[in-house]
Amino acid sequence: MSFQTLESRSIAFAAMCQAAYLVDKIANKGICPDAVAFNASLRSIVRTDSAAPLEIFGGHESLKLGYKTVVAQLDNVDGSRNMQVTKYVAGLIALERKLSANPGSLNLLGERINQVNRQLAHFEIDDSSVLSNLDSIYKDLISNLGPKIQVNGNPSYLQQDHTQHKIRALLLAGVRAAVLWRQVGGKRRQLLLSRKAIVHQTKQNLLRT
Repeated sequence: MSFQTLESRSIAFAAMCQAAYLVDKIANKGICPDAVAFNASLRSIVRTDSAAPLEIFGGHESLKLGYKTVVAQLDNVDGSRNMQVTKYVAGLIALERKLSANPGSLNLLGERINQVNRQLAHFEIDDSSVLSNLDSIYKDLISNLGPKIQVNGNPSYLQQDHTQHKIRALLLAGVRAAVLWRQVGGKRRQLLLSRKAIVHQTKQNLLRT
C-alpha cells in the first residue's frame, strides 16, 4: 500500500508543526500546554516499524494540536501565524536533509532509538531519564549536522535542564516527522504551491479528532 498521498503528507507536516509549537510554548512558558500531544510526539520517535503515518502518532486525536497549528500557519485568516513556529519547521526540514545524506548518523540514530525502546520497558516516555536520553541523542547526532536551530524564549526557563531536555526531545520528534514527510513525498515547494490543498486536507483531518 502506498502512503504517498496528500493525507499522509498532511499528517507528517502536522506532526512537525506540533513539535515546533510545543517547543515554542515550553521555551516561553516553561510548561507543556498539551500532555497528549507531547507524549504522542515523543512516542513517534520510537515507532520505527510502522509504515502507516497515522499509526506512528496514535490516531488523529493525538495530532489535534498539530492540525490546528498547520491551519494557523498556512491559512493565517486571523493573523495567528507564529513566525517562531515557521522558523523551527524550516530548521527541522533542513536538519532532516542533512541527516538523510549521512548514513553513519542514520545507523547510529537507529541504535540509540533501540536503547530508548529498551528503556521504555521500565519508564514512561515522559520520564526524566527518557527525556535526558532523547536530549542526548539530539545533541550527539542531529544538532551538529547544522545549521543549529536557535530556540528563543524566556531565559529563566531555557536555563533549566529539564526544559532543555523537553525541547531537544521535541526537536528530535520534529526531525522524525520531517523524515516521514519526505518519505511520503513531502517537498518544501508544496508548502507554497499546494498550500490551499494542505489546509483543506488538514481541516478534514481535524474533523476526525
